[in-house]
Amino acid sequence: MSIKHPIIAITGSSGAGTTSVTRFFQNIFRRENINAEIIEGDSFHRYDRAEMKAKMDEMTATGDNHFSHFGPEANLLPELEELFREYGETGGGKRRYYVHDHEEAKRLGAEPGTFTPWEDLPEGSDLLFYEGLHGAVKTDKIDVASLVDLRIGVVPIINLEWIQKIHRDKAQRGYSTEAVMDTILRRMPDYINYICPQFSETHVNFQRVPTVDTSNPLISEDIPSADESFVVIRFADPHGIDFPYLMSMLHDSFMSRPNIIVCPGGKMGLAMQIIFTPMILQVMDRKRRRR
Repeated sequence: MSIKHPIIAITGSSGAGTTSVTRFFQNIFRRENINAEIIEGDSFHRYDRAEMKAKMDEMTATGDNHFSHFGPEANLLPELEELFREYGETGGGKRRYYVHDHEEAKRLGAEPGTFTPWEDLPEGSDLLFYEGLHGAVKTDKIDVASLVDLRIGVVPIINLEWIQKIHRDKAQRGYSTEAVMDTILRRMPDYINYICPQFSETHVNFQRVPTVDTSNPLISEDIPSADESFVVIRFADPHGIDFPYLMSMLHDSFMSRPNIIVCPGGKMGLAMQIIFTPMILQVMDRKRRRR
């Protein structure tokens, strides 16, 4: 682990809600006066938008219908591992940005769907915060997970994840339901082999479970709201977790297993602040004592 220069990683697949979770953490960093450098996983994709489309067409022509952003071949995982290693040791490293839309293009000075040039991280940050697909990934060649001090999974049940992705891609990208499902099917082998295993490497998982019928996600007219959901919070190591305190703070919560607390979906942000603020402060305290 990096201890001297801490690293926190939020990992989850596309449509899982990791971007919303990042906002919860930014609130914690702002309140606790922590200077966090935020790294988006998209910036470690190997190909820009046009290159990825061409590569997928190329792979499909060879009979490979499962080449996706979820797999190692489409990402710079050794470079991500090196960033985490270097940051943990020195507080430095190389980063770039992926430009998602025209609003980001104005701010970053590059075309949508492309990357900015690599640059050095600013000096003096308190910690590195990663949000993306591969924050706890392990393969036979790389081990990103071992370099992260606090690993967090954001994992809606799969029907809800599909509903969120279908609605987002149709609304924001103009895709048809069929086109989104083609993407989901293309990614499925990599989802099983590279995304799911990460949630066994995390310290805490947040899994949103709807309390409405999502049995056919292809016809869902809307995304189940937070108030129509529970959040299942699993701790890999429950020792030191004050479950009575958490249940007193999270009204209508309960424990389903010795290491799992379940709370109403609308309290997910509150739960994250209550759980992670002390964890982050502990990481920061260890950093100060190691100087």
